Amino acid sequence: MAKQRFRKIKHAKPAKEVKISQHKYPYAKVSDKMKAFLTDSFMLMMPIIYTVMYFIMDGREGFSQHKLLGWIAIFIPLIIVQTLFMTTTAQTPGYRAYNLKLIDESTGEKPSLFIIIFRNFCAMLSFFTFFGWTMMFFRKDAKTLHDLLSQTAIIRQ
Repeated sequence: MAKQRFRKIKHAKPAKEVKISQHKYPYAKVSDKMKAFLTDSFMLMMPIIYTVMYFIMDGREGFSQHKLLGWIAIFIPLIIVQTLFMTTTAQTPGYRAYNLKLIDESTGEKPSLFIIIFRNFCAMLSFFTFFGWTMMFFRKDAKTLHDLLSQTAIIRQ
């Protein structure tokens, strides 16, 4: 075997290292989750807000006088509608638009009804604390507080 010249060794490119992901699932990116949230806000929440504000509360003035009751009347149907979407297909319209899916991390399958209800209530509570939603910007897997508490994950399909 011929001796290799130093110059060839010096300029030779090292073999590319394959980056191995430590995650078990292909977690959704923060940008996709935000776009899905905005889509769900307009497709699910806006009709509920309009119905509560103008048909139940008799306009903006009635809503402004009873804000707590108004927001409760908005969030309860929203949780019910999201739970129905999640239990049937594990996707809301926003998740479907961006090819996202909710899974139970321990099984990799669609979560049970109890876990979905628990996750949705924790999402509403973490919305008011603001900390629960901002966690996804600082975590590599982009999980929120309600995902950690319910042991669920939003993945790309």
